[in-house]
Amino acid sequence: MEKLTIRDVDLKGKRVIMRVDFNVPIKDGVVTDDTRIVEALPTIKYVLEQGAKVILLTHLGRPKGGPDPKYTVKPAAERLAQLLGKEVKFVPALYGEEVEKAVAELKEGEVLMLENTRFDPGEEKNDLELAKKWASLADIHVNDAFGTAHRAHSSNVGIAQYIPSVAGFLMEKEIKFLSKATHNPDKPYVVVLGGAKVSDKIGVITNLLNKADKIIIGGAMMFTFWRALGKQTGNSLVEEDKIDLAKQLLEQAKEKGVELVIPTDAVCAQKMEAGVEKKVFTCEEGIPEGWAGYDIGPASIELIKSKLADAKTIVWNGPLGVFEIEDFANGTKAVAELIASLTDKGVTTVVGGGDSAAAVSQFGLEKKFSHVSTGGGASLEFLEGKELPGIASIADKKKQ
Repeated sequence: MEKLTIRDVDLKGKRVIMRVDFNVPIKDGVVTDDTRIVEALPTIKYVLEQGAKVILLTHLGRPKGGPDPKYTVKPAAERLAQLLGKEVKFVPALYGEEVEKAVAELKEGEVLMLENTRFDPGEEKNDLELAKKWASLADIHVNDAFGTAHRAHSSNVGIAQYIPSVAGFLMEKEIKFLSKATHNPDKPYVVVLGGAKVSDKIGVITNLLNKADKIIIGGAMMFTFWRALGKQTGNSLVEEDKIDLAKQLLEQAKEKGVELVIPTDAVCAQKMEAGVEKKVFTCEEGIPEGWAGYDIGPASIELIKSKLADAKTIVWNGPLGVFEIEDFANGTKAVAELIASLTDKGVTTVVGGGDSAAAVSQFGLEKKFSHVSTGGGASLEFLEGKELPGIASIADKKKQ
């Protein structure tokens, strides 16, 4: 179902309350990575250019049920002002007299930012009284925070019960790429899944067994699959209680004619740190005691290359090794570069948020994919086929 966006509504003179995702790292009162703020700029600029009065809401970090100066969003407001080249008014409150006065004084084309939404414990409970207070400040709600789309909170879902909610450009782009990849991908459709735990990815694997042509496994969860194949994994991370499940997934893939690709070798060490002795062990020979796998090996990289060669749609979620340590970053980097090179050949390439997005930016490749998602948990649940409350609450386009 197509969603209404900011292009579909008249914004002139309207008070717009916009949920953005400015959950950015801050050190000594300064934003250290402004990616999320930069990504929200097109939406904010468009709404301002249309002559709206903008009130911004965002969460930051996980304050424990009340105001905590450590989690103030004021530095984000200051960074936004620099990027916009105009004043961003900041009110260190979420509702009440000071907020109402600031909103009443807002002129067309001006921006006001309220304090961290999570300073009110009602936010994460989707407290409708809180939502009503925010809704009373505005005529229209714009939801541009895909990163929280899998959560039903007052600022993204609750408000939509009282005033119309439309998608911003960032949300629209996320829905477009992830929907296409999930519901209507160009075939062959190949999914690369990394990360440490099978348990985090069960839902995704199960859902994709009905859609994908190939599923490539990487990251530490490959060792749970090695064990399912009866191989030795030494001291590698294995979910002992998920070995049977891995066996079932291998069986289901066979039944459904989906190729489940398991790496054939691993880069191993006796400690997970830089500069230690490394050895490559194959799945066949197994990993000896005292050694653990921290990255996919050279043969696995070649295997994955061959499996991606004919893909028309690629979705990648989760790193293939411990990419934060350079000694174990090779697999993730090689696969990231390979997928990036296929984008140039017309393949649709989507990177799920979280660690994969962090890896892509570490390698300086973020501009080389069709789409890099801004939401880790949200993109994962989207790929699981779940309905996300923060998308369901946005108004649908009426069929002509």
